[in-house]
Parts: sequence; structure tokens; C-alpha cells
Amino acid sequence: MATGKIMKALSGFYYVQAGDELYQCRGRGNFRNRGIKPLVGDTVEFEAANRTDGYILDVARRKNELIRPPIANVDQALLVFSAQEPGFSAALLDRFLVHIESNRIEPLIIISKMDLVDETLVETIKQYQSVYEKIGYTVLLTTTLDETSAQQLLPFIKDQISVIAGQSGVGKSSLLNVLDADLKIETNEISNHLGRGKHTTRHVELIQVGEGLIADTPGFSSLDFAQMEGEELSEYFPEMLERLAQCKFRGCTHTSEPKCAVKDAVEQGEIAASRYEHYQQFLEEILTQKRRYDR
Repeated sequence: MATGKIMKALSGFYYVQAGDELYQCRGRGNFRNRGIKPLVGDTVEFEAANRTDGYILDVARRKNELIRPPIANVDQALLVFSAQEPGFSAALLDRFLVHIESNRIEPLIIISKMDLVDETLVETIKQYQSVYEKIGYTVLLTTTLDETSAQQLLPFIKDQISVIAGQSGVGKSSLLNVLDADLKIETNEISNHLGRGKHTTRHVELIQVGEGLIADTPGFSSLDFAQMEGEELSEYFPEMLERLAQCKFRGCTHTSEPKCAVKDAVEQGEIAASRYEHYQQFLEEILTQKRRYDR
């Protein structure tokens, strides 16, 4: 029996890395009965008579687990957004951040194509950068993806398992190709008719890039809040989380309650108005879903 990491899942097979060797394995038959499905990123115990005929025997406890894309033990998410083509969306970024925070994953915000915008938009993007850095997030402003961008990113992916997510059409596959020119991952241009990127990535795989691993995945195909309760939403806004104990009422929703520390912080400019607005939008979405489900 040996220990390894699942690097790829494809057509019912799991490709397990152990040392310098990659083994093609199947899962044990009793995994389904136990409600276990091995995922890319899992540390597993396996046995293999040769490199193409192995069986996964056990799956180690996970640090975290994503449903879409199906991957486990992610350290950080590279959230790739563009300043233009497509335009930057703070609401979509906050939606990603909530999902990342709820899975205990460290986000790295990357805003690319800064060389394509005029001075007015540059200032707007820098204001958003200031908002997110004040919260404690790292924000990188880069030009259109090139070797310089790659050198800027490599230190952040060292010794990490990273997943790439973000706006459609911002060049997530292009980013991987820039980080490692040997990958030659398929990319498509933005569809002008649809105004969004065409889907190119078809399976989940961990790729060695620099001194880290990056998941080449279809990205987050679902960003709804179906699995989230309204009471927990503010826990995934770090600037709200640190003030929850100061609210007068336990279980405060930070909407209509008096003596709410979060609303006070918004009024005093300590919490960005845009973040609070998005919190309200997400909360209403969660409550609407719950009302619809309870009927």
C-alpha cells in the first residue's frame, strides 16, 4: 500500500501521483456505499500491481471540498477579473469571495488588462483595490497576460494548491499558458455575440506550475447560495465578521435592527458601501430561495 495525491479524474479513473510516478486507479466498490467519492486533490492510500491497474483503498480527511468544480484540499483561489473586455464587476467578485470564504480558501484577487483602460477607469479600479486591501485581501493589478504577469504571480502559487476562477472571458486558460508555455491549454476568444467567454476546460486536473499545483477546471459553474443560511452570510464578509459581537442583538441581520455595529461601520465609512449593498442583495437572494423552498 502506498500514499499519493489524486492529480486528475477522467472517465471513472483517478490518476494518483506518488513520488515521480503516476498511477491509474479505480475507486473501491464500497466507497459508494459509504458515501465517499474520491476527488482531485485528495490524499489517498492505494495499491497498484503496475502503473495502469491500481485501486484507491482510503481517502484522508479533507481540509475543504468544492462541489463545482469537484476538488478537495484547495489552499487558495486565484480570482481573475479584467479591468475591461469584459468590464470589472465588483458584485461578481463579492459573490466569488463569499463562496471562497465559506470554504476556508484564501483568495488572491487578480485584475488584468490594466493597460487597456483610460486614466478615469484606472482610478476606479485602484479605489476598489484599496477597498479589498483594507479588508485584508491581496490584490494584484496586471497588464494583459504576458511573461511579466507570470513572474508577478509565481511567488504566490509556490507550495500551494490553487484553483482559478473569475469572470468568463478573462483568460484563465491563457493565464496557465503564460505561467507554463509547455501546457498549450486550449483557449477561445470572447464571443462578441454572447459577451462572454466560450467554455474550453472539460475535466479537473492538477498541473505542476512553478513550485505549486494549479487546478485546470471548468471553474465555478454555480454561484448561487442554495446551501447557505441567511444568518451565516455576514460571517463570510471579514469586515462584518469582526464586528458581529458588537451588535446589540444576537443573530442580527444588519438590515433593520437598532444598534447594529455593521450598519454603524457603513455609515462611518469603515465598511465600503458597495460591499454592504452586495451583502443586502445576497441576503435577499438567500431569503427568497428559502421562502420558495418552504412553500
